[in-house]
Amino acid sequence: MISSDIIRGYNDPIILFLLLEEPSYGYEISRKIRSITQEKYIIKETTLYSAFNRLEKNGYIESFSGNESHGKPRTYYRITQAGREYYLQKSHEWQITQEVINHFIIDE
Repeated sequence: MISSDIIRGYNDPIILFLLLEEPSYGYEISRKIRSITQEKYIIKETTLYSAFNRLEKNGYIESFSGNESHGKPRTYYRITQAGREYYLQKSHEWQITQEVINHFIIDE
């Protein structure tokens, strides 16, 4: 499993990536991260909801209540246009980061 310290700066674009196609809710996003990474990265609930709050505060996502037949309504999140632009910016930043780090990490 990967250390959360290594990936911390990229939680936001990971979440935004998962919202590019359709709105989603916390548990489903957490489950997708776990599945896509083959359980190499498991995002903590507090980290996830802190990211939601930060992303919403910055205008990158918006929340809305979903209709549930049982229990309380889920809070869903959808990406905004500003969020799409931020995601592209962070994707470009990641490419540059990889180039820099690859100069110093030996792949054996």
